[in-house]
Amino acid sequence: MNSKDDLYAACMDVELRHLRCLVAIVDAGGFTGAAADLHLSQPAVSRTLAGLEDALGVRLLRRTTRQVLLTEAGERVLVRARRVVAEVEDLAREARTGRRILRIGHAWAAMGEHTVEFQRRWAEQHPDVSVTLVRTNAPTGGLAEGVCDVAIVRTSTDLHRLDTARFDSAVIGLESRYCALAAGDPLARRRQLRLSDLSDRLLAVDPRTGTTTLELWPSDQRPAVEEIHDIDDWLAVIATGRCVGVTAESTLTQYRRDGIAFRRLRGAPPVPIRLVWWRNDPHPATPDVLGLLAELYRGSSHRRPAQRR
Repeated sequence: MNSKDDLYAACMDVELRHLRCLVAIVDAGGFTGAAADLHLSQPAVSRTLAGLEDALGVRLLRRTTRQVLLTEAGERVLVRARRVVAEVEDLAREARTGRRILRIGHAWAAMGEHTVEFQRRWAEQHPDVSVTLVRTNAPTGGLAEGVCDVAIVRTSTDLHRLDTARFDSAVIGLESRYCALAAGDPLARRRQLRLSDLSDRLLAVDPRTGTTTLELWPSDQRPAVEEIHDIDDWLAVIATGRCVGVTAESTLTQYRRDGIAFRRLRGAPPVPIRLVWWRNDPHPATPDVLGLLAELYRGSSHRRPAQRR
């Protein structure tokens, strides 16, 4: 057979159960958990994965004594597998209920203060499309991982975290930057702070999804950094008083915690809020999401019209 015939044969041999199996193994962190989630025996899970690898002609997972790791090919296949599985589930749900699903991903704070109002208005304006919010601690809010259809991303204006060959985006608004610090910290007595007030502090930073980098400070005034990898960990180290944090305004509305004070940072550049979607395969509801979010962000003091990149 020629290469086209081989590709056709591989496609015919890949079944939905194969893709579900790969997703379950990764989500469960191994074959044992996947077997429980899929209501299969562990040998059946192993055989199903082997069938997928045989059909595609590539190895997808590497097993060690402690964990299961995706190969480079496995990472690429997983993204597509998640999307295929999600679309089939949406198809079945739509057939039963007559309603489509729109998954909106985010890493930290969804639409901030507009989250509830967006959901309310969307339900009124689009009763045939059900919205689900998905929090994923990833730079693209779960879009690259295939777990959502569009995503809210708070990142720097140069889009260095986005693959612009695959994704398109538009700015829907701006948010002010705030300092998060322990309520008993002496700086919490002030109504507003400056970035220079934090130069001698330990700064908690999420390098994957956070909005804060040391480039905000002059090179001779940069604080020491402790890396964290989740919003809950970020809040925890700040509450102890060991670290301070710098974040977008939306964190205040979505993650208020006892023992943590938020103070606005004067002179700090605002955080652009972007809606991101698949460039070549956008969800049909993407323009409506973009329009509604831009309208909501325009309704408060920091709003600007959505601007296409």
